Amino acid sequence: MAILYVNDKPVDIGSERLNVIQAAGRAGVFIPHYCWHPALSVVASCRMCLVEVGEKKPDGTVAMQPRVVPGCQTPAKDGTVIVTTSARAQGAQQQTLESLLLNHPLDCPVCDKAGECLLQDFSYRYGKSTSRMIDEKNQPPNKDYIGEHIALFADRCIMCSRCVRFTREVSGKAELQVISRGHHSEIDIFPGEPLNNKLAGNVVDLCPVGALCSKDFLYKQRVWFLKSKNSVCPECSTGCSIHVDANKDIVYRLRPRENPRAQGHFMCDEGRFDIGYINARARLKEPLSRQKDKQVAASWESVISRLRIDLLDAARREGKGVAAVLSPYLTCEEAYLLAKFMKGLSPEARLYLGWVPVEGEDDTYPKDRKGRPLQPVKFTIRAEKCPNRRGVEEILKHFHGEVLYFDRALEAAGAGEMQALYLTGGYPPRLGEWLPAPVVEKLTKVPLLVVQDMFTSAAQSSAKYVLPASSFAEKDGCFVNHAGLAQAIHWAVRPGVLARTDGQILLDLMERRELMHAETLRKDLGAEVPFFAPLKDGVLGDLGIRLAV
Repeated sequence: MAILYVNDKPVDIGSERLNVIQAAGRAGVFIPHYCWHPALSVVASCRMCLVEVGEKKPDGTVAMQPRVVPGCQTPAKDGTVIVTTSARAQGAQQQTLESLLLNHPLDCPVCDKAGECLLQDFSYRYGKSTSRMIDEKNQPPNKDYIGEHIALFADRCIMCSRCVRFTREVSGKAELQVISRGHHSEIDIFPGEPLNNKLAGNVVDLCPVGALCSKDFLYKQRVWFLKSKNSVCPECSTGCSIHVDANKDIVYRLRPRENPRAQGHFMCDEGRFDIGYINARARLKEPLSRQKDKQVAASWESVISRLRIDLLDAARREGKGVAAVLSPYLTCEEAYLLAKFMKGLSPEARLYLGWVPVEGEDDTYPKDRKGRPLQPVKFTIRAEKCPNRRGVEEILKHFHGEVLYFDRALEAAGAGEMQALYLTGGYPPRLGEWLPAPVVEKLTKVPLLVVQDMFTSAAQSSAKYVLPASSFAEKDGCFVNHAGLAQAIHWAVRPGVLARTDGQILLDLMERRELMHAETLRKDLGAEVPFFAPLKDGVLGDLGIRLAV
């Protein structure tokens, strides 16, 4: 047991190996810092975390060090005394900020980082209200060639080197470096090698000021207008915890959310930048019903009532001929509702797992200069490009006893064994056409085909009912990643004036006169399906709950 003292407050840090910044945080004392990051090596270059440190002797006396020291580089141990409120510590913070602001431009009114900039925040809390700078500022030119998605405003850079260390220690490609010396130091790329690795977008989050910016988000929104919701990235089975930032029902950006149970601190660019489809105008916005030889828009009330009657009729004629394909993009709650609805139509109804997209092999980081993976692995982009295959499989095992895959569904449809098929999709367009011509040809043999998807597809030409699906950013629920971690997603934007979430559609089909409420359904799921028993309280928290190894 190690006891240390932060501003005269005793703190027990046990046997953990912490630095002064982390130890002070345990006492609720924040020490400002720029260059230090828990996932990167320590360089102690910004000097923002200078504090007074000493040691309490066995006789009760305290011996303080004669100079302030960087908290990020100083280990905390039993008897350490940390002082952050003294005149010496506060004076060091003020001098550091004055130095950093000497050449910093007054770009706050136009800077994308304004509103979440540590330089702004620390200047207000720890700095001085006036500047003594009378000389001309050093203004190196901006660099928009840094990468496909990244722009560098070099005059705003405070040389914390977080971005440089990230490209060397996490992505491993080392595209960024510090060029020149002293007053003329700048961040730049290695000649001919732009910052285009699959983790490049993380440097924008790491940058504590407005030096590195995302070209996709540049000048789109002021951050104080954005409403942020916690969610989970749907682009692969890693299940990165993220923030979804939106305003007026438009998603503007995704950011990684620290979660040691999932991906840690970062996220890949595949998940970060693939958000255009959420706001796409081409998305299905209202239900369609086939009348004679064409599909026409219809009200939800009429479509739901007719669809329910048609499915009941098909189940009465032949229970085995009624089937549903559960997409791995459904939440666990939606998959539970659909499985329960289909088994309610007929105990013989068949349930299939939807197409599971797989691209190559798992991609691990860091890599060396030749692209070869290194150990230890710090980040993995999974080859399985869907968020909830594991969760849907467990629901299928419970309701059907086994997992029947998508190819089995296509075989049954092509053989004319299906009287009715409820087909769910929700795949992002970047995966390509998930229903190619050979698949669609087999589906034409199904008399009653229901397609629930986000975009128009070839399968809809033979569908009797077409229902608009919702994206992950438009609904509540939970996903289970490859490792069995269940994490909650929360809606950030509404699905549209005429659209409904997938869960609400299923509740209406089941004639449950209630609004979709994920926590309530999660309690039912946890009570009925043993695999989900840890979720019986309905609350997952910010970090999620581990269901299985």
